[in-house]
Amino acid sequence: MRIAGIETEYGIADPNNPQANPILMSSRLVEACRTWAGENTARWDYGGEDPLQDQRGHRRERAQAHPSMLTDEAEFDENVGAVSLRKRRGSWEDPAHLNAVLPNGSRFYVDHAHPEYSGPEVRAARDAVVWDTAGDAIALAALAQYRETEGLDLALYKNNVDGKGASYGTHENFLVRRDLDFDQLGRWLTPHLVTRQVLVGAGRVGLGQRGEGAGFQISQRADYMEAEVGLETTLRRPIINTRDEPHAERSRWRRLHVIIGDANCFEMATFLKIGTTALVLSAIEAEDERLDSLVLADAVPAVQTVSHDITLRAAIPLESGEQATALEVQRALLAICRDYAEDAADHTLLAHWERILDALSIDPFSAARDVEWVAKLALLGRLRERNATRHDDGSTELLEWSDARLAALDVQWSRLGDGWAAKLTAAGQVSRLTDDMEVAEAMKRAPRDTRAALRGRLIAARPDLVDAAGWSSVVIDRDTDHGNLEVIHLDDPHASTHPLIDALATQTL
Repeated sequence: MRIAGIETEYGIADPNNPQANPILMSSRLVEACRTWAGENTARWDYGGEDPLQDQRGHRRERAQAHPSMLTDEAEFDENVGAVSLRKRRGSWEDPAHLNAVLPNGSRFYVDHAHPEYSGPEVRAARDAVVWDTAGDAIALAALAQYRETEGLDLALYKNNVDGKGASYGTHENFLVRRDLDFDQLGRWLTPHLVTRQVLVGAGRVGLGQRGEGAGFQISQRADYMEAEVGLETTLRRPIINTRDEPHAERSRWRRLHVIIGDANCFEMATFLKIGTTALVLSAIEAEDERLDSLVLADAVPAVQTVSHDITLRAAIPLESGEQATALEVQRALLAICRDYAEDAADHTLLAHWERILDALSIDPFSAARDVEWVAKLALLGRLRERNATRHDDGSTELLEWSDARLAALDVQWSRLGDGWAAKLTAAGQVSRLTDDMEVAEAMKRAPRDTRAALRGRLIAARPDLVDAAGWSSVVIDRDTDHGNLEVIHLDDPHASTHPLIDALATQTL
């Protein structure tokens, strides 16, 4: 499979102090993560970041960019402004408590007042699940360290909505060919991104960005999508993000940055989210013209239409003038993607894709072990029935969707460690693709078949040499006077060996 990776911003709260500063909590949690990892962490190298370059061939003027876009310059929070300068190679200093690059090739850091885990590059959908699950375990380990160090409690949530109008992201990244026309990529990929939520949505109580409408919907992110194509990620969020920051050899590769997806607590959802999108990208790279028949007439309203329809029967207009349901679009994509399966792992993915589409078509609740929004809806349904009003005439009035108890359960669903999703998983009611042993190993070790192995191996073996690390670089300092930084470029995400790094990692301290 193509190179891919997942980034997750966690919701964070102090159960005993609702007014606690999230930036301060997040930075202390990252410090706790560094303590948990011992000496085996590194700073982040921002040298490869280029947040204003657009995939469509132009660059946003810095003066016209919203401050939240300047990820190469300052940590920004809209309530308090820039909170810490963070350029690494130059005159600014990056405070250590904002970043930890870990031996498993990941990055744990503060992003927009949230702790974020950016998983290492992987080459298989199942590996994406393993290292994403490991990220949750690392966040919990940091939380345990925080409790021990600070004597205080925090709660982390793997969700995308705070219930007050704010949304934070779970982003996917896919390596695609540079010679692929970007406009065509967006045109053909959009139908999948709009309709895959029936498979991988996490479910949400409330309709509208502030939950002003009563009800339940399939996706946490759908109501926050406001544009079809765009450079932004925190305002006017687009279905197709155009940020051109490949973290690889620019002449050969693009990095497709997908921001429409939900944070998933179910492993099968993560597996399908990465695997189906990777196969659709293969069809796009092959310029499969069958994709033309699935192009949507108006993608932005279609996102909300699909998300708000838990019956899965709503039809969305296609550019051709015809209409199709989300399930019909997904079945058409499945049929196309069969031609691009290359190995047993791809065929396993296709089998799960088809099986779950079949279940959703017949009885959505039969897919509750695999589809997160269905499982959440079932649990909420039981709460509504248990608290229903029984009338003298024998009729029953279910708990209203506007009831605060339902919104509270929605939030607690995603709490790391002891939320409802975690409880259902522990009770064997959720499909798992990983086991605890391999997740524990993935907390400490990077994937062996991508450049994450180089980054992780050097940080683990020679933390004394690593000054900073990024996705496509490692900055080392072999000078005892600490005045001569060397940048090792890692422009090929597929490369898991490098002469200098391999030699340095095997040297004894």
